[in-house]
Amino acid sequence: MVRKLGTNLVINNFMETEQRIIDPKEQSSEDTFDFSLRPKTLSEYVGQEKVKANLEIAISAAKKRQEGMEHVLLYGAPGLGKTTLAHVIANEVGKNIKVTSGPAIEKSGDLAAILTNLEEGDILFIDEIHRLNKSIEEILYPAMEDFALDIVMGKGPSARTLRLDLPHFTIIGATTMASLLSAPLRDRFGHIHHLDFYELNEMERIIRRSAKLLNVELDQSSANLIATRSRKTPRIANRLLKRVRDYSQVKGNGYIDLNICDAAFKMMEVDMLGLDQVDRKLLLTIINKFKGGPVGLNTLSAATGEDIDTIENVYEPYLLQLGFLDRSPRGRVVTENAYKHLGLENIS
Repeated sequence: MVRKLGTNLVINNFMETEQRIIDPKEQSSEDTFDFSLRPKTLSEYVGQEKVKANLEIAISAAKKRQEGMEHVLLYGAPGLGKTTLAHVIANEVGKNIKVTSGPAIEKSGDLAAILTNLEEGDILFIDEIHRLNKSIEEILYPAMEDFALDIVMGKGPSARTLRLDLPHFTIIGATTMASLLSAPLRDRFGHIHHLDFYELNEMERIIRRSAKLLNVELDQSSANLIATRSRKTPRIANRLLKRVRDYSQVKGNGYIDLNICDAAFKMMEVDMLGLDQVDRKLLLTIINKFKGGPVGLNTLSAATGEDIDTIENVYEPYLLQLGFLDRSPRGRVVTENAYKHLGLENIS
């Protein structure tokens, strides 16, 4: 049983389907906005100090040898700066960067067209590289190892292979699911780096930097408040800053202080830990319908109306990180910390 202690909490039988403010995935309207805030050099890039230190050595060594960098694989949760870091690397080595994604390369001809248009030292950034078609991967192997492209001419007994030499280039792959990469593809990357979630002080530095670029004035307390609700993710921090800025310009004088922040977050329904209505509904579904768990993923999917992949890869990671949800062998269980945060008492 659950006894309500505080705020009026309501749960629906379905989850929100619209874009979430705290969704770490890039939204279509943010392309230009995010690009304007991206750092251009490693010194401007906040956080990921170990990754930066390793990349700085690799870039400096490649420059001294006057060679291209080895291929780089960046993996981590959405919104942590993999794409930004790829552009930073390109700026640091002083080469052009071509951008594509795994799903966009549908046929071998697509990959051949991209590779043959690269110049010496160019960087090819492949986002969502884990979604490359297996047949495309087979063509990519000799391109990454030998800088050669094997093209099959004709069909049947008369078919023959033509090998084209490619300029030395660097592939930077980005993925949120490194486990889905095949071992042969993963082994061809010379540098493999994991991007972790950011510390609170790093989030504050990112917010202050973005505010300066956006010509937004805010005090230290407001930067801290936005940082604590940004789920340790720069993309979410920039999105929240933009929303608070809009609220300040309409409801205030353009200056962001604690009162403006509090009012803006109440309107957005984002609480002190960065949970939104969808997060709370997921937890409340387990509490109210399944007595706090354990509940299997299939059953939870049916109860919320969301598919299993969305629950597992979008909703759960941050709740698990906060310690509000536990994955037991028997299913999902809401923890005591979650009850306290929701203002509920577990009396089961």
